[in-house]
Amino acid sequence: MKIAVLVKQVPGSESSLPIKDDQKWIDESVASYVMNPPDNYAIEEALLIKEKLGEGEVVIVSKGPERIQKVIREGLAKGADRAIHLKEDTMITDPLSIAKSFSKVLKSENFDLILSGLQSDDLGHGQTGIIIGELLNMSTGSLAVSTKLDGNQIAIKQELEAGFFLNVRMTLPASITIQSGLN
Repeated sequence: MKIAVLVKQVPGSESSLPIKDDQKWIDESVASYVMNPPDNYAIEEALLIKEKLGEGEVVIVSKGPERIQKVIREGLAKGADRAIHLKEDTMITDPLSIAKSFSKVLKSENFDLILSGLQSDDLGHGQTGIIIGELLNMSTGSLAVSTKLDGNQIAIKQELEAGFFLNVRMTLPASITIQSGLN
């Protein structure tokens, strides 16, 4: 199984976040950056799936300027097989534009499964993975807290409000995107 994990770099929670003079965004030259914590869970889930299958490939897919190499290397150190860096220096924050640029690469790679974090710690849209699923005509499971492979199906446990959970099953090998929350 070929699994893509979307990984984003975000300002660290302990980082100083001074606003630029134009009042549009933070001064990135001063901020320290880390892997988006929910994306870390997605990497772990992908590696667990690969381990359960005894084969496969986990590919980190990340978008951003050169500084993103830090989180790409971190994902590779955790056990991912390779990485794809969508180099981009411009500040694009809307989920549709981000999803479109990811979708081009994801489609050409023909992944069986795409995992993304629940939402990013910086902007928190939580929409990119769902939009990618729509753009690639793939089934999407959001708010996932765990997955379980069962034959040609994947069971996804979704966390809802007020402590409720929903369990859904999707058939494999049809491509599926999953937004992972907590494990």
